[in-house]
Amino acid sequence: MQRAAAIAGMSMADDAFKTLDREPEPAETRAPRDSWEDLASRFRAGEIPLPQPWEDMFGPLRTGVVDDLVVVGQCGQSIDARIATPSGDSYYINSEGGLRHLHRLRSLVDAVVIGVGTAIADDPQLTVRRVSGSNPARVVIDPNARLPAHARLLRADGTRTLVVTSSTRSAQLAAHVEVIALPAENGSFDPAAILSALAERGFRRVLVEGGAETVSRFLAARCLDRLHILVAPMILGAGRPSLTLPPVFRVEDAPRVAMRAHVLNADSARDAHGSIGSGIGTSADLLLDCDLGAHREAIGRAKMST
Repeated sequence: MQRAAAIAGMSMADDAFKTLDREPEPAETRAPRDSWEDLASRFRAGEIPLPQPWEDMFGPLRTGVVDDLVVVGQCGQSIDARIATPSGDSYYINSEGGLRHLHRLRSLVDAVVIGVGTAIADDPQLTVRRVSGSNPARVVIDPNARLPAHARLLRADGTRTLVVTSSTRSAQLAAHVEVIALPAENGSFDPAAILSALAERGFRRVLVEGGAETVSRFLAARCLDRLHILVAPMILGAGRPSLTLPPVFRVEDAPRVAMRAHVLNADSARDAHGSIGSGIGTSADLLLDCDLGAHREAIGRAKMST
């Protein structure tokens, strides 16, 4: 997989599927303070190790291997690697356990990245709600300034918000929104250039949350350290694939990665210490934690810590 192929073959601007954050979830349903908030603080402080099973699951996100950046992608899918039916219905493929895992990831990273298609289609908040913890900065990749001013993630709620764009129309954004101006090629940005710009602004841990083509572009450009795939126990048969990547013509040329599996039990998802189980049923997701560090290209170093 070459970075040039990734840049030419897919467009993050047209990425309309899917984040797991469509639900409105009013403030009164926000998770009460629990032990996860303390664990997230300990993680950010560099405490080693965290209690199990959290160390196995999140410990690899503590420190970069190639440089000091840690970039993790995530996607939620069916067993047959679909993120939506042919009609576009996708809520909810993943269980409560999978959703809480996503919110835990958000609480551990400095910034969460989505494409503008997903921002328009889902109008996500990109905040931490299903567990207790701090909100990451929100980053939208929007080459042609398509993001509407009423998008929920543009609200002035105290959370740092950034828009990556090549359009002069970005001047119409509210004063609290930070603009990252990058040159676009065929309407798309080089994923490494996006991460380098975020590193310049002090973001060291980055979650590439969605949609499918945005995650695919970062993966194809060899810009991910980890990939968290949340597999729901269902078969859709047809629909939008979770990843779209340049083809590999010989099996021997396909990259092989180390992988660890965790079962996220929905029945125990409300227990901050009990969301991992030994067996999987129809109400649980399987987390595949894929280590891509051996294939990741060097990007740079964050100028400061967030």
